[in-house]
Amino acid sequence: MSDVASIDSEVSPEGSALPEASAALLKNLQETLNEEKWTRATLSNYSTNQFKELDAVLKEGREAHLYDELKTLCDEHLVHTKNSIIALYISGMIALSRQLIDDSALINLVSIFVDNHKDAIVKYLCERILDYGESKFALRTLAECYKNDKEEDAIYGIWERLVKVDYEEADLAKSLGEHFDKNGDTEAAVDYYKKALHRYINKQLFTNVREIWEKLIVYCPDDIDFFLHVQKKIAKNISEDKAVLLLQDVYDSCKTRDDIDTSLALLKIILQYDERDAQARKEITECFRKKYAGHSQLEEYIRISSLAQGPRNVHESIMDFEKHIAFDKGNFVYHRTWGVGRIAGVQGDEIVIDFAKKRAHAMGLKMAVNALQTLSKNHIWVLKATWKKEKLHDKIKTDFAWALQTVIRSFGNSCDIKRIKAELVPSVLSAGEWTTWSAKAREILKSETGFGVSPDNVDVFTVRDRPISIEEKLYNEFKAQRNFFDRALTIRSYVAQKDVELDSEFFTEMFAYFTAYLRSYSQITEQVVASYLLVKDLAGQYPHLGTGLQLNFLEIFEGIDDVPALFFNLKDNKLKEEFLKHVKLFIPDWADIYIKLFPYALANSIIVNLKDEAYDDKLVAMTQNCFENFRDNKEAVVWLYKNSSGEEWYKKANVPIDKQLITLIHVLDISYREIENHRDTTENRKVNKQVYNILFKEGVLNDFIEKADGDTIIRLYTFIQDVKDLDPADKLKLRSGILDKHPDFKFFGDDTEKTVTSRGLMVTAAMYEEKQKQLTHLMEVEVPANSKEIGFALSLGDLRENAEYKAAKEKQDILNTTAAKLKDEIERAQLFNPSEVNTNRVSFGTRVVLKNNTNGKQEEYTILGPWESDPDHNVISYLSPFGQAIQNRTVGEQFDFSINNEKVSYAVEQIAAAAF
Repeated sequence: MSDVASIDSEVSPEGSALPEASAALLKNLQETLNEEKWTRATLSNYSTNQFKELDAVLKEGREAHLYDELKTLCDEHLVHTKNSIIALYISGMIALSRQLIDDSALINLVSIFVDNHKDAIVKYLCERILDYGESKFALRTLAECYKNDKEEDAIYGIWERLVKVDYEEADLAKSLGEHFDKNGDTEAAVDYYKKALHRYINKQLFTNVREIWEKLIVYCPDDIDFFLHVQKKIAKNISEDKAVLLLQDVYDSCKTRDDIDTSLALLKIILQYDERDAQARKEITECFRKKYAGHSQLEEYIRISSLAQGPRNVHESIMDFEKHIAFDKGNFVYHRTWGVGRIAGVQGDEIVIDFAKKRAHAMGLKMAVNALQTLSKNHIWVLKATWKKEKLHDKIKTDFAWALQTVIRSFGNSCDIKRIKAELVPSVLSAGEWTTWSAKAREILKSETGFGVSPDNVDVFTVRDRPISIEEKLYNEFKAQRNFFDRALTIRSYVAQKDVELDSEFFTEMFAYFTAYLRSYSQITEQVVASYLLVKDLAGQYPHLGTGLQLNFLEIFEGIDDVPALFFNLKDNKLKEEFLKHVKLFIPDWADIYIKLFPYALANSIIVNLKDEAYDDKLVAMTQNCFENFRDNKEAVVWLYKNSSGEEWYKKANVPIDKQLITLIHVLDISYREIENHRDTTENRKVNKQVYNILFKEGVLNDFIEKADGDTIIRLYTFIQDVKDLDPADKLKLRSGILDKHPDFKFFGDDTEKTVTSRGLMVTAAMYEEKQKQLTHLMEVEVPANSKEIGFALSLGDLRENAEYKAAKEKQDILNTTAAKLKDEIERAQLFNPSEVNTNRVSFGTRVVLKNNTNGKQEEYTILGPWESDPDHNVISYLSPFGQAIQNRTVGEQFDFSINNEKVSYAVEQIAAAAF
């Protein structure tokens, strides 16, 4: 039985007796089948009433959970009596209710009555089939019945349904377009004409394509994006020459309506197909003349660029002309040294430009074309130069769509988030403002129909002149994406849209991408498995999509070489969950497969299913194996400890708590080493953070040490000491905790007290905030100011004798060094919690009173970090030589310390918490 069925019947255990009513139902059906065979009932004896009686049998069978038995009985009967009306109907309807792919029984049944002109029964059977979802066969047959009965209105309704499920049906789509056209419903007519157009293109029927194309130019002449999209498909599927013919039709329409910009765009495309098209070259020259009719140098620039004629490549001529034509009085330009300027005048071959720091600067036209970049008046650089900073800041901060359109259009209508940030931070928005602003901006770029994505890169955004539907926006994203699983996510987003049309060209092309994997694969890859799961899921929601799918999950699964590796490569969580569900439903040894997959899936559903099915013994063995082979199961060990340590089956694994903790310490050490060696950095950072939080932030180690014996503590602390990348401050804190509970504890070979913190840096909250402010001021005020100083110094020329440039560069080096040091220290900083200060011994955050035995005086010191250190006021760093010398001393303890080769003897008299 195919797995596409929705499992909705209960199969009685093999050999168990059926209830009396169920047995009677099966017996009655057997007798009815025999009676049909023995009496050789003729077709003339059948009416819709007989089928309604069979529907009652089906209802009773469903309620008694006897679908399997009923279908088996009918299928066995069909082996000997292949045209049994009763068996074909019951078997076919059960298969249909379960969405089985094999619909041959019902097709055979309907065909029998079609051949015998029993239209009333044919209609009834087709409508019963359609009760379970759209069917191309049933709709076509029903349409023929309505045609025979001359029920014209009903035919069009059926055709509409058929066109929606049969993506190859072009003639009916055209007929529907003509029908709505005749009735004055232009919107519906255009919709069906577009469907027909796409389908004729797929069939390569150009005559039909051009006929509909001409209609659409009349009905929706402004839908240029549609025409441009379709012409690409025509060039690919039919020929480039045919695409040019159709583009010429659209151009003629635009020319008639004086739509110069669109006309220019169309002519450029025509010339891309054939750069030697003399007529198109002539037409584009005339379009440019109309567009720039008031330009003082128009004819001169046409001549210089050889636009109208000549041996020069037409694309080079167009590019050259467009460069030149931008140079006119009042236009803006940009120079890499002098910044934004405005053209004050053009006289012959000389251009005069006003830059902010270089007024009335004269340049030759040829030099200007090569050295200057022309800018529109709405270019972000122009706005930065001409608007007050406060005005621009407020506009960008509040009008997200305008800001995004401005920046994206400033750079050839193609911009990614990094470029947008570079233009706005820190010149307009601060880094802090950008965090909030960019989140909203990303949402707008994704949801608003005025923005699109590049066809080559989904991360590059464009501004649309004409808004598009969300469906087309998602389709464009789909085309731009290169990753299979990104495309799977996009088609799911497409289907999730309200009132989505699955007969659209967009969905058809996206869906075909996945079905192609199922039609032509040589081996089972993650793409094949994912395509099967995705197509099956969509077919479950929309049954007509599943027609022609001749695969089942068991066949696919048996073709997988390495199940865990394939599962790991399914980079989509929903598809992973679907895979696990299918394994449980259709694979006999699913429990063993689940155990193998758990280290890759780390899914709670695996644990829940195994537990619900009483596979505790397998869970116990899996847990023991994960801890024994933790190097290969790092993530699994951490997951099990975090999520299952309270479960009975976990406890039955009998992994001692000290072994669990030592395993976690090993995982911590391994993850540090892997990060250092740049292996699977993202995954190792994640597991490293999880283990660190368990051991230190959640206090698991400290809690265990309180109850552990000395030998166990030594083992644990030794392993902790061996984790070389662990912050020494954490080691020191753990050491202090051990000494608090075990004051006489001896640490063999431990040099923690002498360790200079190479990574971590203990700091107070106040000083941490102060350092962040310093870094912000440095990056948002001093660095940009220095960049401007360098830019101005460059404008003075001759860098060899340029004192201003050298001074600015020296300052840049100092600022970069200071910023790098601050960033490093802030990254290493660990905030000290005053409520955790330990006054049993000298430590960070304590105030200590010492007796100087050498001179008999008392000395008082506060122990903080290097940021807070202030020796003049007796605040010393715990990392200073004297700070390390008194670290962990207790009241009454005596020690010596050498100052300038002079030994001084001290005694600790008092330890208290410092005031913060």
